[in-house]
Order: sequence, then C-alpha cells, then structure tokens
Amino acid sequence: MNWQSLIIRSYLNYIKFTGNYNDPVEKLRKLADSGARFCKFPKAVQSKSIRIEDIPAELLIHQRADARSALLYLHGGGYALGSIKSHRATAGQLAEAGKIHTLIIDYRQPPEHPFPAALQDALTAYEWLRKNGYERIMIAGDSAGAGLALSTVVSLCDNHIPLPLLVICLSPVTDLECTGDSMITNAKLDPWLTADTKILFNYYVGGDNVRNPLISPLYADFAKFPPIVIHVGTDEILLSDSTRLADKARAAGVDVQLKIWPGMWHIFPFFAPFVPEAAQAITEIGNVIRQIID
Repeated sequence: MNWQSLIIRSYLNYIKFTGNYNDPVEKLRKLADSGARFCKFPKAVQSKSIRIEDIPAELLIHQRADARSALLYLHGGGYALGSIKSHRATAGQLAEAGKIHTLIIDYRQPPEHPFPAALQDALTAYEWLRKNGYERIMIAGDSAGAGLALSTVVSLCDNHIPLPLLVICLSPVTDLECTGDSMITNAKLDPWLTADTKILFNYYVGGDNVRNPLISPLYADFAKFPPIVIHVGTDEILLSDSTRLADKARAAGVDVQLKIWPGMWHIFPFFAPFVPEAAQAITEIGNVIRQIID
C-alpha cells in the first residue's frame, strides 16, 4: 500500500473511533465539511454560484466542455451530511476529467427534511438542466448521493421523463436497511464506516418504507435504466450494496461497469489527486464520460 493511502486510512480510522453518529447533526456536518481540505479543485474549472428555485447550487464550468452536455452531481454524507463545500473538489475533478459542465446542489437534508425532500431537489435540478439547453445529461454521486442519483432515475422512469445517458456511482448506498453481507464481513476491515451509519439513514427514511425503491434503489425495476458505472473498494462495509446493484441491473439487461478496487475504502475517489488510486478512478470515469460526449 502506498504512503498516501496509509495517511488517509489513519485519518479515517481516527474519525471512526472518535466520532459518534449520535452527536448533534450540526457537529457531524462540520466534521464532514472539514474533509474538503484533502481535496484539490482543478484550475481548468470555474465555479458559478446559482439558485435553482430555493436550492443553493454551483455550476462548474469547464472551458472546453460541450455546451449541450452536463453532469448532475449529488454529494454523499449519509443523506444528512455533506454539502457543496465538502464535495466541490470531487465534482470539479469529474468536470475536468470528463470535460463536462457539472451542476452540484445543496439538497435538503434530514432530520429537518426527511424523504422525499432530497429526491425532489434532485429532480428539480435535473429538470433545470433540461430546460437550460443541456440535451445530453449524466448523473453522478457518491455514497448516499449515488443512491439518490439512482433513485432520481427510478423516479424519471416512473414518470416517463427522458433519462440521463449514464449513471455514475461511487460507493453507492442502495439498501438503507443495511442487509448486505459486507456489513458483517468487512466490519473490522473498513477503516471509516461502522454499522452506526444507519442512524443517518434512518433520519432520511423517517416513517416511510425503507424498501421503497425511491429510498433504497436496490429494490427498483432496472429494466429501463441507462448504463451504470460503479467504483467501490474491497474494504467497505457497503461493498454488497454495489455488487447486489450490479447483479440486479445486469439481470435486467442494463450495461453495468463494476470496478472493485483492492485495498480501497468508502468513496476513495474523494481523495484524488492525493491518493493515486483515487486519481486513476477519476481519470477512468472521465474517459467514460468523454466517450459518450464524443
């Protein structure tokens, strides 16, 4: 393992053993935003703050991007944490690697705003792109944001709205009930997450059915889905969320690219370009985006 990965794993272990998911949400949000210091925003991308109805957003503009193409990026953080601030660099790196304009939003979060608030905001952002001249749209997210991206596509399918050309999932949360085998088999291996992550998921679910496909997209009908790209690490307790998603989508005839990175942890691409594997993952995803645009 390279020294960069060792540093990040040590940092994540510190968070794992000193953090408490029962802490006040505002405290956890500040901790989540502090992770942005490990991330580098690319020089080739410019950021423009906008509002989409009442949703704070940023449009990340690549100087050489196709004017008709856009990526909607939904940040992770267990649905309750994370922000534009914490994930601007990751979204910007995807914008740079894919040479694509990228929209990132601060969707409403639980416990103040449980399901379906975040999903409604994601759909509003997607519709904004469609109404503003973006004909070739892709959607991406990490962790809970990837789960939200999948749920957004489920809703688009249900309502017969034109679908994105691609769904990009970094360590997606697909089963908020946390029934995957890796929750147990990777419990000691995961340097970051614990089963207590479910506390945040429960904030989002509220009183709804956790197996609602708009909440846990693992239970969706994938027959109409566009291609899905998944990047995940071997050392995550949520690994099974990715493998089960890939299996079910493939069984429905969806083109799925699943890459499982040895020795990597949850949403490891977040730590690009510092961690070499993270930088490589961003590059590979960018290549897929450009293949679709070109």
